[in-house]
Amino acid sequence: MLLTRQQLEERLIALHEASLQLVEDISLETLLERIATVACEQVEARYSALGVLGEDGKLAQFITIGMTQDEIRRIPHPPAGRGLLGALMNTEDSIRVAEISSDSRSIGFPRNHPHMRSFMGVPIRLGDTQLGQIYLTEKVDHRPFTADDERIIQMLAAYAAVAIHNARMYDELKQRDQALTRRNQDLALLNNIAGVLTASLKLDEILHKTLSLVMEYMEVESGEIFLLEEDKQTLRLVLHRGQAAEVFWTRNRFQSGEGMIGLVAKTGEAVVSHDLAHDMRYLRDAVVDAGFKQMACFPLASSGNLVGVLSAVTRSSIPLDEHDIQVITAIGSWAGLAIENARLHTDARRLAVLEERDRIGMDLHDGIIQSIYGVGLVLEHARLLATEEPEKAADRIQQAIDSLNHTIRDIRSYILDLRPRQFGDENLLDGLRRLVMEFRVNTLVEASMAGTPDDLKDVPPSHALALFHICQESLANTAKHAHAKKVDVSVWTSPERVMLEIHDNGYGFESDKMSMTLGHGLSNMFTRAHHVGGDVEINSVVGEGTSILAWVPRTQ
Repeated sequence: MLLTRQQLEERLIALHEASLQLVEDISLETLLERIATVACEQVEARYSALGVLGEDGKLAQFITIGMTQDEIRRIPHPPAGRGLLGALMNTEDSIRVAEISSDSRSIGFPRNHPHMRSFMGVPIRLGDTQLGQIYLTEKVDHRPFTADDERIIQMLAAYAAVAIHNARMYDELKQRDQALTRRNQDLALLNNIAGVLTASLKLDEILHKTLSLVMEYMEVESGEIFLLEEDKQTLRLVLHRGQAAEVFWTRNRFQSGEGMIGLVAKTGEAVVSHDLAHDMRYLRDAVVDAGFKQMACFPLASSGNLVGVLSAVTRSSIPLDEHDIQVITAIGSWAGLAIENARLHTDARRLAVLEERDRIGMDLHDGIIQSIYGVGLVLEHARLLATEEPEKAADRIQQAIDSLNHTIRDIRSYILDLRPRQFGDENLLDGLRRLVMEFRVNTLVEASMAGTPDDLKDVPPSHALALFHICQESLANTAKHAHAKKVDVSVWTSPERVMLEIHDNGYGFESDKMSMTLGHGLSNMFTRAHHVGGDVEINSVVGEGTSILAWVPRTQ
């Protein structure tokens, strides 16, 4: 039956209004349902369906109108794209059939499918690409679909093609926007982590800020960090942030391979549990009893070596995001490197303190202790003179008093800035002359100094001070042990070095039995020379005396 002019105009107006609604709707799921509904209304069909093809050319979505959800559930399987449906998928033309069962392309209906007789299918095409199909069955007056019905649905299919294309573009834009938003969040996290890890060398600050940023990014209620102990087997809980801290501290140590924490330490890979209550790897029942359901654990590593384990724990049932897990796994290497750097910095500071202690001890030994020993020699001599030559004894006592006052000033200098009084206004030559003079006065041993090169004024202060203390230590050892009658001190230069030699004619000792680790004196001489790039040679013959040759570079 042909449509009258008025009927055709009414259909076109209704179709135009429907098309406007289709263009406005950019949600693909609701759009497909709307197209199928409009198709039913336009040709007065009892049932309609809309199939959308995927990139592989097969049915990816199938929306039906006219069947209840209960009826749909009773059908064994969704349409597979065979029979008349498959024929429509492989043609550019519409298909109209008065009796489905009599068409050779029909393969029948699955079990529990409603009985249908008349059929009309129109492909939805955009250019040369088929996006899907509109299916209509069972015209309400039990008559076949007409050519006018076909033209109306073809027009609807054209509108539908544009609408579906726009909806897909919108979905793609949404996905890109979501991906861009996620990427921006990732970059923000990476930037914040980088700022934290480079701004501080304090271990506690690095741990707190890193864990806080990770928890905020993953939107979890609790987090914790375990660090590997020196035995490389034990992981100790050093930090917890967030809710229910008391339940996490019920167990604060795990061995490598033990529980989820230990498993991460053993494998070096992230471990995720989406159901802590039934995960045999999780060993803290108190955490599960507190309502926590999921946990992700990440290795903290530096140069491939495990430093610790970071975990994020949540009460939410929403599965932890795999993307988040990948990002935090990557960040684990950064955090591990920062933790290792903080530890190395702490060790370096501790070593610096120990070295400073050694330096202070060395300076005290070479300076104040030697001065006090010299005062002792003077007083010993004064005691011997007290009976026979009181005036000379008094002079010696006054000399001892002056030396003690000098030593007191040195001690005060140590107390004020932990540095020995060096030369004062003296240069290296003046300092060496003073040492030789004090040695001669304090010990009554014949002592001389040879060599007065003018270019010693250009020697770096640290190098000159090293030679000064080496000479001081050598003369002190001579006074204590050598029982020498004569000591000669010589200093000279070469284009690259400053040399100092102290020779005595005392008892001497066996060089092969000398140990640099025994006694502070000899060890200090070598240490001072090596610190400025120089060295010391000691030659001694029993009964003939000892020679000490020290050299330092002329420039730093």
